[in-house]
Amino acid sequence: MARQRGTFVTGRHLRSPHLDEHRPLRRMIRLPVWGDVGLRLAAVLFLIGVVVLVHWLDRDGLRDSYDGQISFLDVVYFTMISITTTGFGDIAPVSNQSRLVEAVIVTPIRILVLFIFIGTAYTYVIKRGWEKWRMARIQSKLSDHIVVLGYGVSGSEAVAELIARGTDAHCIVVMDTDAARLAAAEEIGCNVIQADAARDEHLMAVRIDRARSVLVSAGRDDASILIVLTVQHLAPHVPISVVIRAADNELLAQQAGADNVINPVRFTGLLLAGSAQGAHIADYLSDLASVDGQVQLVERPVTSDEIGKPLSELTSGGIGLRIYRGGEALGFWQNGKTTLQSGDVVVEIVPTEGARHPA
Repeated sequence: MARQRGTFVTGRHLRSPHLDEHRPLRRMIRLPVWGDVGLRLAAVLFLIGVVVLVHWLDRDGLRDSYDGQISFLDVVYFTMISITTTGFGDIAPVSNQSRLVEAVIVTPIRILVLFIFIGTAYTYVIKRGWEKWRMARIQSKLSDHIVVLGYGVSGSEAVAELIARGTDAHCIVVMDTDAARLAAAEEIGCNVIQADAARDEHLMAVRIDRARSVLVSAGRDDASILIVLTVQHLAPHVPISVVIRAADNELLAQQAGADNVINPVRFTGLLLAGSAQGAHIADYLSDLASVDGQVQLVERPVTSDEIGKPLSELTSGGIGLRIYRGGEALGFWQNGKTTLQSGDVVVEIVPTEGARHPA
C-alpha cells in the first residue's frame, strides 16, 4: 500500500525577495566615540606631519617676505595656514618645483583634512542633532501605533506578518536591547528604539498609552511577565499580547494583565496532533494563521447592516465562527444566541486577496 507523504508545515510561507541576493560577510565595528574621534585626530596629525616634512624638504623653494629665512618654525607656520586655507601671503612658494608640490601633494592633503573635519562635525554635531530632533517629532506624533517589545524570532515574525496584512511599517515601533536586531527592523521601515522594555521611562518614550496594541516577546517568560505588568500599569486600556513558553506561566501572564497569551509550544503540539488526524489539517491551520495563504481568520466589529442577521449571513461573505458579546464567546452552533447585535465582535474566515484574484 502506498504511503502518503506528510506535509512539512512552517509558520509562514512568505519569502523575502532579498534572500536570493548575494550579500558579503560583514561584521559591525563597535568603536566608542572617543576611539573614533581619536582615530580621526590621529589621521589629521599624520597628514599635517606629511605636509610639514614635504615643506621642510622643499624649503629652498619658499620665500619669507619678513626676513628672507625659512626656519622649521616657519615651515610649521606655513603648513598650518596652508592646510586651513588662510593664506596670509608672508610666506609663499616661488620656485616651479614648490608650486608643483603645492598643487600635486599639498592640495589633495588639504582637501582630505577638510573632509575629515567636516565629516566629524556632521557625524557628532549635525547628524546627531538632526536625528534627535527628528525622533522627538516622531515620538510626539505617535498615536494608534503597534509597539513590539522584543524583536527575536517571534517578534520579527509578528512584524513581518503585520506588514504582510497591510500595516504600515511606520506605524510599528520595535524596542529591543540588541542593536543588530533593531538594524534589521529599521531596514524594513519600522521605528526602533534600543532600550529595556521593563523600564517605565522607556515605554513612556514610545507613547505606550497611545498605542493601538502591544506585542510582548522578550524571549523569557519572567521578563515577558514583568514587561506586561509594566505596560498594564502605564496603559491599562491598551490590549496586550504576550508569548509564553511554559504552560505554568500562562495564568501568571493573564493575571499580570495580558489580554492574549500565546504559547508557541502548545500551538506546535496542536499542529502535530492535527497532522496525526489528517494529512491536511495542520496545513489548513497554518493557512489560517498566515495572511499569505488562501484563507485567514479575521476579527472585526459587527457592521450596522449586519445587526439582526444570523452569524451565517455576514455581509463580508466570510464564514462566521464566533461572536464575542460582553466577554462571552458564542459559537456558530448556538443558533439561539448568534443573532448579531450592536457591539458584537465577529470572528470569521475570509478568503485572502490571492485567493480572490489568483495569478
